[in-house]
Amino acid sequence: MSDATATDADTDVDPAALAALKHVGLVGGLSETKVSCAALGDRLDASTQTASRRLQTLESAGYVDRDVVSDGQWVRVTDAGEAALRAEYADYRRLFESDVELALRGAITGGMGEGRHYITLPGYAEQFRERLGYDPFPGTLNVNLTEESVRRRGEMAGIDAVPIDAWEGEDRTYGAATCYGVTLVAGDERYEAVHAIVPDRTHHDDDQLELIAPDRLRDALDLADGDSVEVRVEPTSRADEPESSAVETEAA
Repeated sequence: MSDATATDADTDVDPAALAALKHVGLVGGLSETKVSCAALGDRLDASTQTASRRLQTLESAGYVDRDVVSDGQWVRVTDAGEAALRAEYADYRRLFESDVELALRGAITGGMGEGRHYITLPGYAEQFRERLGYDPFPGTLNVNLTEESVRRRGEMAGIDAVPIDAWEGEDRTYGAATCYGVTLVAGDERYEAVHAIVPDRTHHDDDQLELIAPDRLRDALDLADGDSVEVRVEPTSRADEPESSAVETEAA
């Protein structure tokens, strides 16, 4: 687990700016497209000036790259922007589809040894035990995601997961995280009691995913650096909140 106390936060983008991002994507901006603020304003039922401000907001957030020319501007949605769109897409899938599953692919890679330290900290360990239902092996398995899976990673935001709260240590605050239920598949072998742990703030790039489980996954699945794996992310709930009590019974 990477340092969840990192201070760099993503720039907040409001729903109006996300709507502009969607429209840019729909007219071809996932590659590159020429955008007129007047035309974008018409699509958004907003003024030309408002459309221009929303594009500036998206650029400041790192969601689009812009090249302003005399008769408009060339706009391309960045990887971060595509991830934001995929997160929106995942929310709609969650609304209209059942049994949402996301399959991410990558290769095993060595870590820096930070996982062992953070996993065993008491403020995290107690929550893992109560909310995940097990004591994780003291360390994480790191997966370097493929380019396609990095793009799809944003869809995780729309899948039910287990929150891990921030907590206060003796001399610092340790940040919150989210644990997604995972089945790890390597060849013909699989291990189902796995969670992908995603700190709210992290030093890691989006191309790396950290996994925890009751056992050392390298031993359980005979894994070595470079081995290809599939990470199947599925909806999950807290072990200390049984599903039967989490759903209210419909009134007669």
